[in-house]
Amino acid sequence: MAGADERPEVRTEGAGPFTTRIVQPLDEGGTAEWESRLARKRGAVVIRPAGHAQGVHRHADAAALGRLRRLNSTASSAFAIGGALFVLGAAVAQFGWGGATTSAVVYFVGGLFFNTGGYASLLQVINAPRPEHGPHELITPRWRWWSFEPMRIDWLSTFLLFTGTLVFGINLVDSFLHGLSAQQTNEFVWGPDMIGCALFLISGHLALVEVCHGRLGVRTHELGWWVVAVNQLGSFLFLVSALAAYARPATGVMVDVMVANWGTLAGALCFLVGGVLQGFEHPVAAPASAARLDVGEIGLNRA
Repeated sequence: MAGADERPEVRTEGAGPFTTRIVQPLDEGGTAEWESRLARKRGAVVIRPAGHAQGVHRHADAAALGRLRRLNSTASSAFAIGGALFVLGAAVAQFGWGGATTSAVVYFVGGLFFNTGGYASLLQVINAPRPEHGPHELITPRWRWWSFEPMRIDWLSTFLLFTGTLVFGINLVDSFLHGLSAQQTNEFVWGPDMIGCALFLISGHLALVEVCHGRLGVRTHELGWWVVAVNQLGSFLFLVSALAAYARPATGVMVDVMVANWGTLAGALCFLVGGVLQGFEHPVAAPASAARLDVGEIGLNRA
């Protein structure tokens, strides 16, 4: 039997070396909960008093919330616009609305928006408020343009996403080259396309692990899950498109032009929808009655 002075331990959740949730008990009952996605997207932790099923969000300071809103708006808008341009580029190619150069230009401009969205997502992770003194309180770090934190699942996921957009950029630039043999096309255009797709899929898997805290599943009640799931579907469709775009060595013709175009169009539409949904996953002003909670008032158990 546990001793009278024995207190419940801090509980962590995640997968492998990655921590996605920390739950710490309060002296007076209840818990303080930090989740990596909630902290960086909405700038909040959850204080759940004993006997209350509904938790109360404790927010970071106003400067941090403003920073997160701006970065989230930039990322969501960039992915939505980039997705829309990729939809247009695929439609141009499929329906013959313009030549190959027209389609390539549209894809290239869309790729620049994907670059912007990827980097804004990484910046949001780098500059998100952190639970430096425990899960009850978020501390706003100084602004940084770069960091190296591979043991954070959100950093690794967004870094791979941003890297994937850069690799796609190589693919899009190389698509302007003319007179390439089938081997050269596969090496300079198809190869980077496949690498970019793989990076997107790995990034999306890590994002699913983060939002599900290590146990992959369906969480239709969570907006973050919808954002990640829709984008992951888009990444899979991009992979299907890339496989169909392989140039046969004997003829130099794609495996299936229609599948390549429609796969790109459908995948881009997913990123368009994901970008729009992400626009709603932002910090919200806390109610005046529960905007801030004092550490002294909640009786945090530090033992």
